[in-house]
Amino acid sequence: MAKDAYPDLPPDVSNVPDAVPRVEPRAPSGNRESYEVWGKTYHVLADPSGYRNQGVASWYGEKFHGYTTASGEIYDMYKMTAAHRSLPLPTYARVSNVDNGRSVIVKVNDRGPFHSDREIDLSYAAAARLDILGNGTGRVRVEAIDPVAWQAEQRSVASREPERSATTTAVAAEAHQVTNEVATMPRQPPPVPSTGETAPAMANGHEPGEHIYLQVAALGSMANAQALKAQLQDEISQPVRVTSDTSLHRVQVGPLTDSRLLEPLRDKLRRAGYAQAFVVNGAQ
Repeated sequence: MAKDAYPDLPPDVSNVPDAVPRVEPRAPSGNRESYEVWGKTYHVLADPSGYRNQGVASWYGEKFHGYTTASGEIYDMYKMTAAHRSLPLPTYARVSNVDNGRSVIVKVNDRGPFHSDREIDLSYAAAARLDILGNGTGRVRVEAIDPVAWQAEQRSVASREPERSATTTAVAAEAHQVTNEVATMPRQPPPVPSTGETAPAMANGHEPGEHIYLQVAALGSMANAQALKAQLQDEISQPVRVTSDTSLHRVQVGPLTDSRLLEPLRDKLRRAGYAQAFVVNGAQ
């Protein structure tokens, strides 16, 4: 590991897709009940179901690229794979960066890392997607995926896609229609404190008493706004509200209690097709 390195001319791996969980037989190698490395004995789990652990992730790259993994597959640092000491080979797992909210699905097909303070060794692509390349390590949560349950969930989501697509299309069309109206609306100046003194700003840059929201759309139809609210609530873990005036119904995610939640939430909204969300302040 001491001589491992970044690739000399790395391709853009930001769009490398997640590994797709599927039912596979155990690999012909790398699955002994126990094995020994550097004088220490490790045990392989008989069943990865329910495995969930938090720890430090590292990554491996150029030095191992093109060589055989413990499972017998060839290591490709530009694919979504990982090494783990105890999960059966292969196991599909979701790895989440606990500091920035990013997550990926990897195929565990190798053994390692053999350091007591490490939980998992990621491929170059997986580490890039989680934004831990620069530091070399990062705090992550590892959760084993049941391929049967995962595929069933994907089929369920796919069966709802026509309805969701219709909602998204209607919302997008209406949002486009009202864009110019919103842009030309007069903006109200912020209220001046009655004492004449300036209220102190919070540490995150927002005024005391204000709540932070991400506005996803401003629509003329309450029905479309409520449909978008329901769709977003199925896809993200934050509350969603509709706030209305005489002409517009604004769909907003929040209130957010911590400004550090903004970027992870923006990423989720981009993946859901709403890349133009912006920060607004308002009463709860």
